[in-house]
Amino acid sequence: MSLITRCGIFASSALALWASQHAAARAADADWGCQIVLCVAAQTPSWHGIPYCVPPMQKLIAAMVLPGFSWPVCTAAGTGAPGYEAFEDCPTGYVEAEAQSGHGGSSESYCARYTTERGERIELDRQPRTRRERPWYFDIRQNGGSSTRAWFDLKK
Repeated sequence: MSLITRCGIFASSALALWASQHAAARAADADWGCQIVLCVAAQTPSWHGIPYCVPPMQKLIAAMVLPGFSWPVCTAAGTGAPGYEAFEDCPTGYVEAEAQSGHGGSSESYCARYTTERGERIELDRQPRTRRERPWYFDIRQNGGSSTRAWFDLKK
């Protein structure tokens, strides 16, 4: 089962659980941190395609540029601030590598395949790293102690 499918199933389960625990309350009554977690857990469609999710996510994007911003939390889901990974994993047999470029100290991230000859590591091949379309993620705690990773973007 793919990660996207699992996240979609999780989002459905999370929404069903939340609804069953708060039958008299509407989804809009959830605190902001839990609104965000519920919205980013949805994968197909993403939060962009769910009318309820657009206002809290746009509020989040606008708040992120303000001084003193801190992520709203959802204690029920066991989340704090999300993680961020800009790039997809390197293909099998390749590892992350960085090359310094120019005098400005900037670096380029790429995937490389190496061999070792006479104790020296030699680069055989390199390829550019693919940027994630959804670089942000929450690891959302499940019953039983495991967690599900829900990837999302913060594009307007």
